[in-house]
Amino acid sequence: MLILRLLNVVAPAYFLCISLVTCVLQIFLFIPSMFRDPSTTPLFSPALLHGALFLFLSANALGNYILVIQSSPEDLGKGLNLGKGAEVMEDWLDGSRSPGSALPSTHFCRLCARVTQRHDHHCFFTGNCIGSRNMRNFIMFCLYTSLACLDSLVAGMAYISAALSMSFANPLAFLTLLPHSISQFFSGALLSSEMFVILMLYLWLGIGLACAGFCCHQLLLILRGQTRYQVRKGMVVRARPWRENLQEVFGKRWLLGLLIPVLNVGSDYHRQKEK
Repeated sequence: MLILRLLNVVAPAYFLCISLVTCVLQIFLFIPSMFRDPSTTPLFSPALLHGALFLFLSANALGNYILVIQSSPEDLGKGLNLGKGAEVMEDWLDGSRSPGSALPSTHFCRLCARVTQRHDHHCFFTGNCIGSRNMRNFIMFCLYTSLACLDSLVAGMAYISAALSMSFANPLAFLTLLPHSISQFFSGALLSSEMFVILMLYLWLGIGLACAGFCCHQLLLILRGQTRYQVRKGMVVRARPWRENLQEVFGKRWLLGLLIPVLNVGSDYHRQKEK
């Protein structure tokens, strides 16, 4: 439990550090290097277009990250007389205290010490539980984080290609870049800044693929009307059309949330809260 609580603090700090380093590299290294191309026009230069794209992706990623934390799942256990202690509450919610006593679609999180509705999982990178209130913002966070990593990966490869006078037309060039760069770095033929950018390329690739896979997995569960917790526990859910499952999470104004980070005000959860 101590390791999980420590991870709950280290993981958000790790994400924020990676985000800060990425912004610094983009603003002070990648984008200025694009302005050096004399063949481009000042108005439609790749630097301005790339800068606007990166600003859009990073703003959506960080905005949805903040909204995931801000719209944390409501603690349903405050108004329930379930006993004292986390063990007692968890027994009631899991149905082990008495038959049929479990609350539907709820779960008690030991790290957050609260009961969440339609609990999916606990995200260590946000230090928060993912439930019905912040599921859409969490998916948007994963989506735009993967796109921001892809954008940084392409910009970093362009910078390394110009700095080292190499081509990435051959797919093996990227696979063999790291071992060759390590040998050149220790021999003094490669600058520290260039070696740092090369290491960040592989880090962006790993984070981007992980976030993209997580986003696709969550969308598949939403189409089925399930959560990760229900799948892990083997719970049977009521079959519904996939359109209703999507509307329950994304709401009717899904296009607005796709373009800018906003609260999930159009979802079925908030409509039920208003009633």
